[in-house]
Amino acid sequence: MTITVVGLGGSIRDDSQSERVLRTVLAGVAERGAKTSILTGSDLLLPFYDPAISERTARAERLVAELRDADGVVLVSPGYHGTVSGLVKNALDYVEDLRTDDRPYLHGRAVGCVATASGWQAGVSTLNALRSIVHALRGWPTPLGASLHSGQVRFDDIGGCSDDGVADTLRTIGEQVVDFAEQYRR
Repeated sequence: MTITVVGLGGSIRDDSQSERVLRTVLAGVAERGAKTSILTGSDLLLPFYDPAISERTARAERLVAELRDADGVVLVSPGYHGTVSGLVKNALDYVEDLRTDDRPYLHGRAVGCVATASGWQAGVSTLNALRSIVHALRGWPTPLGASLHSGQVRFDDIGGCSDDGVADTLRTIGEQVVDFAEQYRR
């Protein structure tokens, strides 16, 4: 059975640098033979999460369904004021809808985490916040995560990265998600 990995992140702006980062990590996932899907930009424009409301928008239903079926997850967030963007955090709040599943929240799922920011401090604190959220949701952050300084590393519109070492690191995060997901299945 093929491993499925969902990539979630980016910003409201389609084809943002953080979305390009997410696509690079998912390339590492695909290199390991896993199936990928991506939720970014307008896919994540969701109403504020409210556990008291049982009806969900089509976008919210898709998000929850894809996470429910995922063996692994990749999260990429821009660092806004030193933490996860509201767009990404609100999307992660919808994981609460998985609380009564056989695999509640992100239980048993490997999660690769990457933060992008225009400075090191915001990037590192955002990466730490992502990893903390994953722990709180019972997921397994991969050993390798990344914080990228967007003023020093750029991604072009066809997936190229200005730093081959960074691109390798991002693909390795994707590979780790698949490797851990395969181990969990066994």
